[in-house]
Amino acid sequence: MNRFLTTTAMIALALAGAHVSARGADVKEVQMLHWWTSGGEAAALNVLKQDLSKEGFAWKDVPVAGGGGDAAMTALKAMVAAGTYPTASQMLGYTVLDYAQAGVMGDLTETAKKEGWDKSVPAALQKFSVYDGKWVAAPVNVHSVNWLWINKAVMDKIGGTQPKTFDDLIALLDKAKAAGVIPLALGGQNWQEATMFDSIVLSTGGPEFYKKAFNDLDEESLKSDTMKKSFDNLATIIKYVDPNFSGRDWNLATAMVIKGDALVQVMGDWAKGEFVAAKKTPDTDFLCYRFPGTEGSVVYNSDMFGMFNVPDDRKAAQVALATATLSKSFQSAFNVVKGSVPARTDVPDTDFDACGKKGIADLKAANEGGTLFGSLAQGYGAPPAIANAYKDVVSKFVHGQIKSSDEAVKQLVQAIDDAR
Repeated sequence: MNRFLTTTAMIALALAGAHVSARGADVKEVQMLHWWTSGGEAAALNVLKQDLSKEGFAWKDVPVAGGGGDAAMTALKAMVAAGTYPTASQMLGYTVLDYAQAGVMGDLTETAKKEGWDKSVPAALQKFSVYDGKWVAAPVNVHSVNWLWINKAVMDKIGGTQPKTFDDLIALLDKAKAAGVIPLALGGQNWQEATMFDSIVLSTGGPEFYKKAFNDLDEESLKSDTMKKSFDNLATIIKYVDPNFSGRDWNLATAMVIKGDALVQVMGDWAKGEFVAAKKTPDTDFLCYRFPGTEGSVVYNSDMFGMFNVPDDRKAAQVALATATLSKSFQSAFNVVKGSVPARTDVPDTDFDACGKKGIADLKAANEGGTLFGSLAQGYGAPPAIANAYKDVVSKFVHGQIKSSDEAVKQLVQAIDDAR
């Protein structure tokens, strides 16, 4: 979590002060702090706005773009300190638990029991949405990060095929480079770089290694030759980005693939929401493959709506939001647009496209097979201080501030030890 308010976050805080107060909020109003500001994300959120509008609730946006949610969480921290709680905030796993431990979250348990959330929401998500026996957050979706998104026209042009191994992927990127196409679309922001590294580590070391290193934080795994090899593979793949990648937002990198300016992006399935918003179709306009070497495993995060302890006269709006969020109809309609898959396991895949159907099947298999792993980059592998330390080391390596894989391993181990 950032220590200082960004300009964007301060603007959001001013908006929050205008719209959210502990005593003066409109009881028929849902106030949502979030960082869903790209085209695909905004379209997905509009599904919820429409559902709540039918129930007679007005929607008040408090959007904070940038940083993979870091700026939004900075704004939220200031709002909570001031006692001006929103109805809900988009949050990631360990952040939910931090606020629950601080005693500022609401209690959705009665609604959860009525709606049967404990039977339909995977245990991996309940770990972050239930605290001390109480439901404090409503899971919205399950995203997985170990995906490749490929422009099909470019793939056909270069005669490429689905890469099954990391070496296959490098060979494919070489073909794109030879054809004059940017091989790899990437935004040079630490969370994007670390999200890609999640997949590289899983591909390099396998499921058991990923779990030990990035979920269990096993020091022997973190300082192993396998981790060094993972950094070597990161050094190899980063050579295929364009010179202007530094600071680029993730959705702009996705747009490069959509337009055919780049062949592939390694990104979570929220990228699919951008393809959907651009009216692109899987297998016709774009291809979705698991990052080579990670098939059979899912590295996940889950957007959650953390519910705060608002006054009694605002709780009806909060319950309406929570109920709508975990309804089967919303879970289907929202995730079809967002690119993710439902946070409930009993939602049919009927309305999902080919990538969505694969995502749902992959999640089910990984959940049953013990290969569903929290993404360290996305705040589900370890608490925020450790995730931030991880992102910092990976980004320094990508941008040449750490000169070798050996040094990267040493700094990773030290940074995680310092953050524990």
